[in-house]
Amino acid sequence: MSSRLASEQSAYLRSAANQPVDWYPWSRKAFERAVAESKPILLDIGAVWCHWCHVMDHESYEDPAVAQLLNRDWICIKVDRDERPDVDARYQRAVQALSGQGGWPLTAFLTPNGDVFYGGTYFPPDTRQGRPGLRTVLAELAQRYRETPDEIHTQAGELANHLRTYRTDLQRGALDPALLDLAADSMARAFDFRNGGFGTQPKFPHGGACQFLLGYYQDTGHAWAAEIVSRTLVGMAHGGIYDHLGGGFHRYSVDARWIVPHFEKMLYDNAELLGVYARAAALDLPGADRSLLRDVVNGIVRWTMEVMADPMGGYAGSQDADVAPGDDGDYFTWTTDEVAEVLSDDVYEVVTRYFGIGASGQMHHNPRKNVLHVQQSPSALATILRRDESEIRALLAAGCTALLAHRGNRPTPFVDRTLYTAWNSMMISALLDAAALLERDDIERHALASLERFFAEAAAPDLGGGMRHAVGGGVMGILDDQVHAANAALDAFETTGDPGWLERATRLMTQVLGDYGATAGGLRDALRGPEDGAMLADEIVPIQDSPTPSPNAVAAIVLSRLWALTEEPEWRDARDALLEPMAGNVPGLAVFGATLTRALDWATRAHTVIAIVGEAEATRRLRWAARRGRPPRSVIQYLASDNAAERLPASIRGMLAGTTPAAYVCTGMRCAPPAHTVQALMDTFASFTHED
Repeated sequence: MSSRLASEQSAYLRSAANQPVDWYPWSRKAFERAVAESKPILLDIGAVWCHWCHVMDHESYEDPAVAQLLNRDWICIKVDRDERPDVDARYQRAVQALSGQGGWPLTAFLTPNGDVFYGGTYFPPDTRQGRPGLRTVLAELAQRYRETPDEIHTQAGELANHLRTYRTDLQRGALDPALLDLAADSMARAFDFRNGGFGTQPKFPHGGACQFLLGYYQDTGHAWAAEIVSRTLVGMAHGGIYDHLGGGFHRYSVDARWIVPHFEKMLYDNAELLGVYARAAALDLPGADRSLLRDVVNGIVRWTMEVMADPMGGYAGSQDADVAPGDDGDYFTWTTDEVAEVLSDDVYEVVTRYFGIGASGQMHHNPRKNVLHVQQSPSALATILRRDESEIRALLAAGCTALLAHRGNRPTPFVDRTLYTAWNSMMISALLDAAALLERDDIERHALASLERFFAEAAAPDLGGGMRHAVGGGVMGILDDQVHAANAALDAFETTGDPGWLERATRLMTQVLGDYGATAGGLRDALRGPEDGAMLADEIVPIQDSPTPSPNAVAAIVLSRLWALTEEPEWRDARDALLEPMAGNVPGLAVFGATLTRALDWATRAHTVIAIVGEAEATRRLRWAARRGRPPRSVIQYLASDNAAERLPASIRGMLAGTTPAAYVCTGMRCAPPAHTVQALMDTFASFTHED
């Protein structure tokens, strides 16, 4: 029936092509037909990785009886939230205003002009457990629309006007460093002291909060900030939210202890967490085993390169949780019988004790299924089993290798190979951090080649510049794509010293400042106008991290980095003008405003310039050391020789002389003697941060 979806780029839309529902993709034709036939619209927004989207597809949209109701009384539109974040943002906001909740699948009921008059998330086919059934909702709403269309249009119009009038919740404020302490206190109040992380359940990683608190600890020496980060990173690393066999993190945990996840793996989550773990592993962070943190970095890198990487450059967007209807993480979970089938007796004993694998597992749909999570440390097992810890670790490693190989024979969850610009830019930046920590040229080369591919294949000079949402197509004019690509370009510049990367970042941010300004301040999330129809003309100024870092905050950080790298005051002025309308939001947003807090940190505290001079091979280890051990709010200038020194701040230019390779470090008016070795550079960094 849904042949319109068969040729769509989105895997999520193509997966619905054989459903009996007469689906449209997001298009003007769907709205024109709704107007012509005076029919309301059912809008389904979901994603290929979304478990409950699969459930609703199977229960309702694959049911001929439900499809008959839909095709008779409704015009049906299906949207991939990954492909159209601009559509999702507006309808999430509208449904949340009506129902108090959002998420995926998002099920919205619209007038023919695109305004919302009812909505929710998952609807079962029939009423159960307090949730209204979709069949009932469809019949009742269709009848209401036939009998009282004017009333529904009035109601929907009032909501739309309210949302358009209440464009933003920006709170203007001074760029005051005292706000950083208030934000840190808010994060501390949300901290789960027992399990790590923030809040209770469900529990999300909030990597941005850990990034901010790491820098806050380096600046202030407050032990509690280090403890929050340590307990969180260790808790996640031991929990079921981490894939102990294949590497990488699942999207979130349904419980407070990090044990039972929603099993989908998102590129953006793993990008943010890779950056956090790489940075933490480079520090002597109290309460955290650096080897554990490093192992997690290796695990995320392995998953990224083996499962998600495109041979031509770039990284897939997501890995699904499920393989088939009724499945809930079966690919990732184990019964005792399944483990016994794979492992010898001595390995079985170590693995089952380490991961707490028992006859009764954690999965509701199959109570025998176990989520792998650390129950006993190797040292504790060595004591219990009266064996050397080295022997325990060897048996554990052998067991994990065998289980991973066996798991590879199971039906594999779908990987969405779409190369999204913003998410890839995040991963590229994180991989450059990981390459510096692990001192791996191969990771660095693949990350840089991937970024080159995006600037070759996702850039759209024919459409006024800027980046498309994805390689191979995708909508234009999404703020996320522009600012994350600019940020990654600056990371590539710091890694290679190639001024072409700095030029690309400059060009993107010049366009952002020229085109994306919002009426009440800040930057709007997308370039959309009245001709786009429905609610797409509504301005949204995203300042929260939800689910990816706030693009307004990322833009402010990029502007700060441009100011630090070039000393051109227009970048600093643009950053301040961007932040002032939203600075007052910082204390109240807590973990959801972590990237905005980091942006304010850049704007209110001194930054550090690190200049490394010398030929590429001679400086490689110095450059890696600079990237992994850098103080908060630092930029790196790499010069193959001192003949390009005009790019450097005057304070550093006057120091360039003598033996290379050398690293020069300045914060404000304070400069350190040149460092010629990695250890000397680390000592210099230590002298520029707080010491207990």
